[in-house]
Amino acid sequence: MNHLSTAQEDECSSSNSNDDQSKETQLDNTDLDAESQDFLPEHHTSKKKNETEYHQGKTSFGMSVFNLSNIIMGSGILGLSFAMANTGIALFMILLVTVALFSLYSVHLLLKTANEGGTLVYEQLGYKAFGLPGKLAATCSIAMQNTGAISCYLFIIKYELPIVIQTFTGSNNGEWYINGDYLVLIVTLSVVLPLSLLRNLGYLGYTSGLSLLCMVFFLIVVIIKKYQIPCPLYIDDDSLNITATVNSTAVNSTAIDSCKPKYFVWNSKTVYAVPILTFAFVCHPAILPMYEELKDRSHKKMQNVANVSILAMFIMYLLTALFGYLTFNDKVGPELLYTYANIYKFDVLLLIVRLAVLTAVTLTVPVVLFPLRTSINHLLFASKEFSWLRHIIITVVLLGGTNLLVIFVPNIRDIFGLIGATAAAMLIFILPSAFYIKLVKKESMKSVQKIGATLFLMCGILVMFGCMILIIMDWIHNASQSPVEEANGH
Repeated sequence: MNHLSTAQEDECSSSNSNDDQSKETQLDNTDLDAESQDFLPEHHTSKKKNETEYHQGKTSFGMSVFNLSNIIMGSGILGLSFAMANTGIALFMILLVTVALFSLYSVHLLLKTANEGGTLVYEQLGYKAFGLPGKLAATCSIAMQNTGAISCYLFIIKYELPIVIQTFTGSNNGEWYINGDYLVLIVTLSVVLPLSLLRNLGYLGYTSGLSLLCMVFFLIVVIIKKYQIPCPLYIDDDSLNITATVNSTAVNSTAIDSCKPKYFVWNSKTVYAVPILTFAFVCHPAILPMYEELKDRSHKKMQNVANVSILAMFIMYLLTALFGYLTFNDKVGPELLYTYANIYKFDVLLLIVRLAVLTAVTLTVPVVLFPLRTSINHLLFASKEFSWLRHIIITVVLLGGTNLLVIFVPNIRDIFGLIGATAAAMLIFILPSAFYIKLVKKESMKSVQKIGATLFLMCGILVMFGCMILIIMDWIHNASQSPVEEANGH
C-alpha cells in the first residue's frame, strides 16, 4: 500500500509538472510571430459552437495561385479602359496601385481575423464579431457582389451575342433575333438555368481555366489592335458609330489633339474609376475557402498566394487598360470589347475573342450563382432539409431578378459603379477591418495594427459613401440630358 501510495504521489507530481510545462509552452507559443505558426491548427480537441471542422488541404501553391487569379479575373477587366479614359494614365496608375495594395492589406486582416475567430467562413466571422447583424452584413455584401458579377456577365451576353449573330447573318438591327434583351433571356432559359438547377456544379470549375485563357487572349488582341487601328477617330453623328479616320487630309488639329494621351482627367465619369477598380479586385469571400484547401497551409503561405495572384492581375489590368485607352483615347466605351464593334463590322480575330468570352461568361454564371443560392439557403432555411421546389424557386427568382436588372439598367458602367461602391467596398475595406478590430483581442486599440485597421475602416466608409453620392449625382445629371450620350456609350 505504501508503495502504491508513493507511486500515486509520484504520478500526480509528474502530472502537475507536465501541466506546468504545458502551460509554459502555451504561453511561449502565444508570443511567437503569427507568420511562423500554422494558420488554424488541423485538429481541435474542444471545438466551440459554430466552429468549422478543418481538414488537411490538398491544393498546391501553384494551383491556388491559378484558382485565385481566375476568381479575381472577371468582367471588370472590360471596364478598365473606360476608367483610364476618365482619370488619365497617371491618376489611373495611382488608383490601381492603391486599390491593389489595399486589397492585399485586406487579405492580411482577413487571415489574421480568421485565425483568432477560429472559422473559415466569411459569414461566420461576421456572426462571431457582431452576432446576427454581422452575419447579415457579410451575407448581403457577398450576395450583392455575386449578383453584380452575374449581371455583368449577362450584360456581356446582351451586347456581344447580337454582334456575333449579326456578323454571321448580315441582318439589320430591326430583327428580333439580334435584340440583346431577347437573346439574354433565351441564353438564360436554354443554357444558364438548366446548369444552375444542378445540385453539384463542381465540374464547371474546369471552365475557370478556359475563362482565364480567354482573358489572356483578349489582352493579346487588345495589344495587337492598338497598332492596327489608326488615330484620330471621329464620331459619325448620323450613325453614332466610332469610325477610323483614313483620309489624312481631313484630320484637323482638334482630332490630332484627341490622339494625345492624357495623364490627369477629371469629369463627371471620373467617379466611376474607384468602384470599377474595387469591383475588379474583389476576391475576399473566396480567400478563406481557398485557404482551407491549401496544402501545408500557413498564414504566410496563403498571403503569398494572394500576393502573386493580385500582382499577376495587376499587370493584366494595367496592360489591358493602357492599350485599350491608347487605341480609342477619350472615345472608349464602358465595355471595351463592344467598342471594337463600332470600328470592325467583321473581323475574324475579334469574332473568335467574342465567341471565347461569350462561352466563358455563359458557363461562369451558374458557378457564381451557386454560392449565392447556398448563402440564401443558409440564411433563411438553415434548419430545413433540401427541397427541389425551394431549390428551383430560389434559382428562378435570382436569375429572373438579374435578367430584369440587365434589361432595364441602360449601362454596364452603372453596375460596375453601384456594386463597386457598395458591396466591393464592404468586402475589401469595411468588413475585414471591422472584424479584425472586434475579434483580435491580443492587440490593444492603441497598437499600430489596430490603428491601421481603424484608419482602413474609415477609408472604406469614405469611399463607399463618397462614391455613392457622386454616382447618384451623375445619374440625376444624366436623367436631365438627352439620351445621345448614353447611346454613344454603348
